[in-house]
This record gives sequence, C-alpha cells and structure tokens, in this order.
Amino acid sequence: MPEKEGLIQPHGGYRKLVSFQIAQLIYDITVRFCGLYIDRKSRTRDQMVQAARSGVQNIAEGSQASGTSKKTEIKLTNVARASLEELRLDYEYFLRQKGFPQLDAKHPALMRFKAKKCLSLEDVRAWAEEERKRIVNTASLSLPVPESPSQSLSVPACPLNNLQSSALIANAALSKINICCHLLDRQIASQAKSFENEGGFTERLYRVRTERRAEK
Repeated sequence: MPEKEGLIQPHGGYRKLVSFQIAQLIYDITVRFCGLYIDRKSRTRDQMVQAARSGVQNIAEGSQASGTSKKTEIKLTNVARASLEELRLDYEYFLRQKGFPQLDAKHPALMRFKAKKCLSLEDVRAWAEEERKRIVNTASLSLPVPESPSQSLSVPACPLNNLQSSALIANAALSKINICCHLLDRQIASQAKSFENEGGFTERLYRVRTERRAEK
C-alpha cells in the first residue's frame, strides 16, 4: 500500500545544502574582508555584511518554513539569491573603484582557488597567501612561477601587501558568490516545479482531510 501523505512535509535540513554551506563561507569572508579593507564609517561596510548575512539566513528560514509553506520557501530562497546579487555588485564596485582587475573564471589564480575547494576562512586565507607569494616571486625574479607542490613550497615567505591581498580576496568572494547564485537558481526552479506539481499547504490539507474522511 502507498504511504499516506503527511500534513507536515519533511523540512529543515538546510545545513546539508551545498548552497547554505557556501553562503556561510561567503558571510565569513565578507565579515573579515570588510573589517580589513572597508572604512568602518562607510555605509557600504554594513550593507555588505548584512547582504552576506541575508544570503545565509534566508536559505535557512526558507528551508525551515517549507514544511507548511512552499510559497514562503520559494520567496525566502529568492531573497537569499537577491541578497547575494547585491553583494556581488559591491565586490565588483570595490575592484573597479580601486583599479584592481576582476579576474576571469579561467584565470590561473581562480582555477587554483576552485581546485582547493575551500571550506573555511582559513582555507581562503592560505590560498591568498600562496598567490601573493607567486606574485612577489614572479615580480622579483621575472621567472615562470613553479606549478608543482614541491616547487611552490620553496618560494620564500613574504609579508602580504594589503591592497593586492584585498583584490585576491574580493575575486575569491566573487567566485564563491557565482557558484552559490547558480545553486540557488537551481533550487528556486526545483521549488517552483514542486509547487506546480504538488501544490502548497492548503492543497495538501484538503487532500489529507479528504483521505481521512474516506477512511471513516
């Protein structure tokens, strides 16, 4: 016999969503980035942090609300997506206004960043430091940067240049935002399709009540 439909569907579980995990990392990166590189008196600082936080919180809230409202889930997931789009623009503005390049997705530095699959702020910081060493080594020696792990370990440690480091971190944040936005677009499309096929809480309530009455 087919399992009876429950009134409250499984919900929550947002911590397992890759989009939530990436959004959390984006938030951590943004808090640290703004603390180091954005004037504390600037409104942009608070706006960037709040946009990053909104991305995380609305994914979680939408997931939790999905048990009784698919409509709310879609709405909040879309709010998370919109917040990250706002944050994307702020990072782009930073790079442009400081005269730093916005790296192409296939730029070697970003390819190395994506290959690392950073899961924490410390992972991102370690990548940025490695890239700074590459920049300094290339500038001082005018030689090709060694690619193998064994060779890269021999590059001498150099103090980070704050401006160049900020450009690296901004580009890393944009890379993560691009991935997260792509995942959220897919989530929204999937949620919308589910809503179209199954309806929302009101339709489910009617079906469940009809089934129970038929049983009696």
